[in-house]
Amino acid sequence: MRALTWQGRRDVRVETVPDPVVQDPTDIIVRVTSTGICGSDLHLYEVLGPYLEPGDILGHEAMGIVEETGAEVTAVTRGDRVVIPFNVSCGSCFMCDQGLQSQCETTQVREHGSGAALFGYTKLYGQVPGGQAELLRVPFGNTLPVKVPDGPPDDRFVFLSDVLPTAWQAVEYADVPPGGSLTVLGLGPIGDMAARIALHRGAGQVIGVDLVSDRLHRASARGVHTMDLREYGKHLGDSIRGLTDGRGTDAVIDAVGMEAHGAPVAKAGQWAVGMLPDAAARVLMERAGIDRLSALFTAIDAVRRGGTVSVSGVYGGAADPMPLLRMFDKQMQLRMGQANVWNWVPKILPLLVDEDPLGVDDFATHHLPLDEGPKAYETFRNKADGMVKTLLRP
Repeated sequence: MRALTWQGRRDVRVETVPDPVVQDPTDIIVRVTSTGICGSDLHLYEVLGPYLEPGDILGHEAMGIVEETGAEVTAVTRGDRVVIPFNVSCGSCFMCDQGLQSQCETTQVREHGSGAALFGYTKLYGQVPGGQAELLRVPFGNTLPVKVPDGPPDDRFVFLSDVLPTAWQAVEYADVPPGGSLTVLGLGPIGDMAARIALHRGAGQVIGVDLVSDRLHRASARGVHTMDLREYGKHLGDSIRGLTDGRGTDAVIDAVGMEAHGAPVAKAGQWAVGMLPDAAARVLMERAGIDRLSALFTAIDAVRRGGTVSVSGVYGGAADPMPLLRMFDKQMQLRMGQANVWNWVPKILPLLVDEDPLGVDDFATHHLPLDEGPKAYETFRNKADGMVKTLLRP
């Protein structure tokens, strides 16, 4: 089959690799029909190379048609249309029963002290072959796939794999009161969708912050009050307080993570670590890694006293300095974590069957063949050509 593989920093290639096969009687093989490029894939492209090996298959946002089933699979059959959550979760352990599929005890990567395995996402999360490929082996075929109806195009459902549940959890964790206010930092795929979900769920004021004009215009068209970081800069917190009676918003979602702008020293450190041999780089990242924290610091500044900061952007630092005195003084709450996909599917799926209140049908800005995946990674990294969300068609 053809698959998009990691070969080195900023080097991904489409190669011919062996087809996946059923390894366990509860496995299924899915012929992928759509697969997304996620903002967190850029962390593999730029920063997390020490945890990858050349040839690793990328991607964790896939859907397709069941091609083959193991002997013990009864929940789906050949020809069924399914979305694959990015968490590799069993659905039956203690953590899954708590709705914490991202902490699945069956697939936790204990060697690295990590939570549940993820498709296409480094040794830290199990080194499971990903979905930016023609075929995908999916374990737990009776509990992991999300079966969806035939008929509507893939765009209606594919975002159940990651974007929709991640954004939904970000809003849920933000705990915006009815009619309350929310700031979303970063209007990439997750931030954009989180703003839409917050408005759908009754937020009275949603402020979206970014520095890419296309993203700002896109969010503004859906009722978000947008603020261009290039204009407001270091005065962003004061400007947000100026819109909220001097308090700040009830909640802030950090949808940026470790790739934040405005932290040149940490950026230089990330680049320097990335140039080291893998073994040395892993030691530094695990014991002394520092993220670019400007987005998180802005969230702490912009949230009102007694408010909540919800972090959906990926961070990986081991020694990140946090302004705990200020956080304590503001009596703020902080929630974060990988999305627990199946926990939110029952609430999201009804929004995808009839009407389209969240605008998923035209959410993707680009649809490209799999062979154009390397170019798409570069374009996405450069925030060029109006690219916010790309779906690859294997």
